[in-house]
Amino acid sequence: MASIAWAIRIATLIAMMTSSQLMTFVSTHVNKIHHVTTITQVAKDLGEDEDWLWDIVNEMEIEDGFICVYGVGEDGIQAFTDFGIENLIELIRFYKENPGLLRP
Repeated sequence: MASIAWAIRIATLIAMMTSSQLMTFVSTHVNKIHHVTTITQVAKDLGEDEDWLWDIVNEMEIEDGFICVYGVGEDGIQAFTDFGIENLIELIRFYKENPGLLRP
């Protein structure tokens, strides 16, 4: 009997929610990005040439943690999530071991 009362309470609460509250309740995001790091800063932090990183970044997609940040009057700044920096480091290692494979 207690489980029926509990189910009725939950159903009542859901029915009283606004659509935005319901969407928040139904879909919770596990991967929340709270900051990104620009390619210039990443190059500095890793001690790599920024122009060379640009060649490597051409291989990356948004799923790899690489994004473009746009602002007023800007063409866009390339930036990375923490996951993107990890992927970039792996690509750097790969292309240092196999420099002939990097597309110009």
